[in-house]
Amino acid sequence: MNNHELLPRERFIRALECKPLTGLVPHFELVFFLTMEAFGRVHPSHRSYHQWDQMSERERQLHRRDLADLHIKTAEHFGHSAIFVHHRNTHDVEEVMRLIDTIREMSGDKYFLLMHGDATYSVPGGDDLLNFTYRLADEPEKLKADAQRMIDAAVKRAEFFAKHGGLDGFGLCSDYCMNDNPFLSPVQFSEFVAPYLAKLIKAYRDMGFYVIKHTDGNIMPIIDQLVQCNPHALHSLDPQGGVDIAEVKRLYGKQVCLIGNVNCGLMDTGTDEEVIASARYALENGMPGGGYIFSTSNCVYTGMRLERYELILKVWRELGNYSTILQDQR
Repeated sequence: MNNHELLPRERFIRALECKPLTGLVPHFELVFFLTMEAFGRVHPSHRSYHQWDQMSERERQLHRRDLADLHIKTAEHFGHSAIFVHHRNTHDVEEVMRLIDTIREMSGDKYFLLMHGDATYSVPGGDDLLNFTYRLADEPEKLKADAQRMIDAAVKRAEFFAKHGGLDGFGLCSDYCMNDNPFLSPVQFSEFVAPYLAKLIKAYRDMGFYVIKHTDGNIMPIIDQLVQCNPHALHSLDPQGGVDIAEVKRLYGKQVCLIGNVNCGLMDTGTDEEVIASARYALENGMPGGGYIFSTSNCVYTGMRLERYELILKVWRELGNYSTILQDQR
C-alpha cells in the first residue's frame, strides 16, 4: 500500500514523525470558524451551554452528535486530516471525553483528534499585563511555583484522557510572541516558560500523546528553546512575525514537523496573487523531505472571506502532492 492510501489520521501522524509521504501533504486548521458561512451552523466554540444542566441526557447526546457532526463535516469538506475538538465545557473532562467518543463513533479512526492542552504562561491580557510584569521582578519564585502547579494540573487532566483512550494529542496554544519579538526576553523565557513547557511535553509524550506547540508572532529569538522542549510540531510559523519557513526548515526540518506559514494577513487584505504566492511558498519550502502540514499562519477566523480560504486549498491541491514532485524529479 502506498502511504497516500492511508487514513488521514495515519498520514497526519507520519508527518508529525517527519516520515516520508506520497500523495497530498496533510492539511488541517487549528480552528475553522467559518462554519456559518460554509454550512449555516454556529461554530462549536460559540455555542451556548447555559441550559446544559436543564437538558435530559437524551438532549445532551443529541447535542453532542450535532457538535461531532459539524467537526466531521468540516474535516470532510475541506480535506482536513485532523480535528481540533472544541467544547465550551473544557473544564469538564468527562463531558469533553463524551464528545471525543461521539466523534470516534461517527468517524472511526479516520481523523487525528487533538484538543487544547497548554498550561504555560502566555502573553498576558490587558487586565493582567501590569500585574504579571510586576511579579516577574517582585516574586519570581512564586511565579515559578504557580507555573509548576499549572503543569501538574494539566498532567493530571491528561492522565484521564490517556486512560480512557480516543484522543491522539494536544495543541499547546499559549502565545508567547508579538509580531516584533517575544513578550519575555530569551533569558526570561528560559526561566519562566521553557522548563515548564519541556516538562509538560515530556509528560504528554510519555503518555503516548502527540504534541503540537502553537504560538504566533516572531518566535525566532526563542525558537531554539521551543525545539529543545521536544514537541512533535511547531504551528503557525507566522510570516507576519517575520518567520521564514525556508529558514526554519533549513535549521530544524529534521528535528520537528512544521505546520503553517500561509499568511493570514494577506488572506484578509492582500490580492489573490499575494495569497497564492504565500501558499505556494509555504508548500515549496515546507514539503521537501516530509515533516510538513499545510495550514494558515493562525486559523480560519471569523471575518475572513471563505473564498480566500478556498483559494489556498486550490493551491494545496495543485501543488501539494508529493507524488507529483517525485515524478517531476525523474
